Amino acid sequence: MSVEFKDYYKILGVTRSASQDDISKAFKKLARKHHPDLNPGDASAEAKFKEAGEAYEVLKDPEKRKLYDQLGPNWQQGQNFQPPPGFEGMRFRQAGGQGGFAGDGFSDFFETLFGGAGGARGGAGFSGGFGGGFQQRPRRGQDAEVTYEIGLEQAYAGGPQSVNIQEHVPGADGYPVMQTRTLKVNIPPGIKDGQKIRLAGQGSPGGAGGEAGDLYLRIKLRPHPDFKVKDDNVVYDLPLAPWEAALGATVRVPTLDGAVEMKIPPGVSSGAKLRVRGKGLGTAGKRGDQMVRIMIHTPKPLSDEERRLWEELAKTSAFLPRA
Repeated sequence: MSVEFKDYYKILGVTRSASQDDISKAFKKLARKHHPDLNPGDASAEAKFKEAGEAYEVLKDPEKRKLYDQLGPNWQQGQNFQPPPGFEGMRFRQAGGQGGFAGDGFSDFFETLFGGAGGARGGAGFSGGFGGGFQQRPRRGQDAEVTYEIGLEQAYAGGPQSVNIQEHVPGADGYPVMQTRTLKVNIPPGIKDGQKIRLAGQGSPGGAGGEAGDLYLRIKLRPHPDFKVKDDNVVYDLPLAPWEAALGATVRVPTLDGAVEMKIPPGVSSGAKLRVRGKGLGTAGKRGDQMVRIMIHTPKPLSDEERRLWEELAKTSAFLPRA
């Protein structure tokens, strides 16, 4: 998705080499000029007030300003912006959660670069009297979502897991660096593909003392060599010899909860499904089943004696499979 590029220096009317003091003075001048209290009902002034606040939110912060400056000086206002490689999914954790100005909704461009690092969209705001400076209201951090892949046996049994989360944090030089954070997570038994686990307070940090957002783990089931998943049920293909299918047998069948003995009724056909109850996925009391699909395999190659016996059976049997 492309969004409109924002030239924050141009918005504040300063050069890219402007000092922090120059940036602060330029913002205060624009904020006073376009403040909603002095321009009641003027939507244009309100928009410029918010735009100046967004620009100041970035340029007053050395970390955000350095990141923004990486885009280079040749970007043009109104250009369709796509973040450079490495910006995708970037989340920031700020020490103390303190910032400066908070408007009541930053642009898509800001959110694309900084996510929840500055102002949460819709619900941030400012307080304090006009002329007395701006003070942030506490605002909740943004929620985040990551995919967590687990094996089918882990999904069936559930239990505690250590989950490593990759996130960007400010480095010593102010540039974002990748960091691994380990979280302890309890996997509910029987969890299914696509379900989410909510980790309260582990998302992006809030601003001005506000609470952090939540982190959601979206479960992805790793393909299994023996089992397939269909809705709540687990499917296992059971190979049988022709005489086991014809005469019936008792065989050991693996499940996600250990092997079980299963009675195969005489005359079962290939493709028929037998059920082992409660060995699928889903919550306790609502677990699915394991479906055991019969797959009749014929021996090959045949010895001379095996061929003679099959030929004798063919002459003796009255079975007509295509009748």
